[in-house]
Amino acid sequence: MLPNLSLVLGGASSGKSGFAERLAISTGLPKVYIATAQAFDAEMTAKIAAHKKMRGSGWMDVEARNDLANALYLTKPGTVVLVDCATMWLSNRLLAEADLDAESRALVAACAACAGTVVVVSNEVGMGIVPDNALARRFRVAQGQLNQHLAQRADLVVAVMAGLPLALKGALPVQVTP
Repeated sequence: MLPNLSLVLGGASSGKSGFAERLAISTGLPKVYIATAQAFDAEMTAKIAAHKKMRGSGWMDVEARNDLANALYLTKPGTVVLVDCATMWLSNRLLAEADLDAESRALVAACAACAGTVVVVSNEVGMGIVPDNALARRFRVAQGQLNQHLAQRADLVVAVMAGLPLALKGALPVQVTP
């Protein structure tokens, strides 16, 4: 079984979503997929469709582009909830000019209080070059802080690189190791 909160980190196209889906499936619990992405163009529409196809049927889909904490509070006990992803949610909140610190704290609290088992996917954005504009730098700092707060609260933290998981905190369930 998974702990109440797991965090799966990785770069773009690292395999983090696929790994997180395998974690969720490994529980054998009814699966809830909380999607945070918005499709503003054909490329993103195709990416969302590919993610849906990859995970297959058997998931209850919930759209929570902005009110992610509330979606977590509404989750029923005895389910596994996959949040994909915290990065898109944070980006949505940044563009809405929300108080990122307050909303990030509320999200972490909702993850901890969720009645279901929670797996959060998030991007590690701090390993590249320093962005050349203030908005991107603000986002990078906010994402790093959110990831740190989620990691502190989580009992399982996994980094995924090239499709390979590395447990940073806790132990990988045997059935999902490569």
